[in-house]
Amino acid sequence: MTTNGRRPAGFVPLGIFFFFAAAMASLAMITLGWPGTFLDKAWELNKAGHAQLLPLGRIIALPFGVLAVIALVAGIAWFKRRRWAWVVGVSGISVNCVGDLVNMAFGEFWKGAVGVVVAGLILIYMTRTSVRRYFED
Repeated sequence: MTTNGRRPAGFVPLGIFFFFAAAMASLAMITLGWPGTFLDKAWELNKAGHAQLLPLGRIIALPFGVLAVIALVAGIAWFKRRRWAWVVGVSGISVNCVGDLVNMAFGEFWKGAVGVVVAGLILIYMTRTSVRRYFED
């Protein structure tokens, strides 16, 4: 438990984020595995990403499916306060931050910079003592 026994303020929003990630990874899996459906409209938000992934064919749908399952299971475990769910969350946000740094280096400076700031703030929050302790048995 935390030192004061209370749930950290960001606990629920971060847990919900796992389910959002699972939904988005599922959507990517479906639209890349079976292109040409009405769901392809979701890629309007990231046309460049879609253009880069689509040529990889249906095989690229598999990693998104795995990611969706991991995010779903981790979301459930997050709300059960499993320590490994916290590790998955910190790891996932860290990988996202590295991806944003890569975006910055390869020409999408502002998009990457915003991502680094957001991911960095989330990491700072998630690694606070009170949040870490909430996942201890």
